Amino acid sequence: MPWKAGLVSKQTRQVTILELIKEHRVGSQEALRKRLQHHGINVTQATLSRDIRELRVVKVQDAEGTPRYRKREEWENAPPLPTLLPLLFLSAEGTGNLLVVRTTYGGAKAVAIAMDSEEWPEVLGTIAGDDTILLILKNDGDLPVVECRLSELAGNPC
Repeated sequence: MPWKAGLVSKQTRQVTILELIKEHRVGSQEALRKRLQHHGINVTQATLSRDIRELRVVKVQDAEGTPRYRKREEWENAPPLPTLLPLLFLSAEGTGNLLVVRTTYGGAKAVAIAMDSEEWPEVLGTIAGDDTILLILKNDGDLPVVECRLSELAGNPC
């Protein structure tokens, strides 16, 4: 069924999106679109994507490991990296501009979120699994700097 723009205001639609992601575990745009539709709000995928971006909604894993949308402010309240690394960091090893960071099981998402919030200039991005994070660095020469910084924050000298 083709998606149609609803006849509700943008503000009403966005408030409803925030209420839905707060009250329910919504892990995909399609699931969110269906919940909106259930509330009488028909929306195109493009409009929904724009709303998600404007509302600063991000997809994170909850405590059970299930992806779900959350307000960015909730996501940004993750503990800081210097607090997490001594508890969760196991090792880091890389080559070129790729660094693989190992954490205790279930710790990778929290560490990756904390790393992302640090906005290190050497890091282009992170990809996290359950216990492994892939850091993509801007330059090959950044590898030793980032590896040492992580090690020191974890309480280990370089």
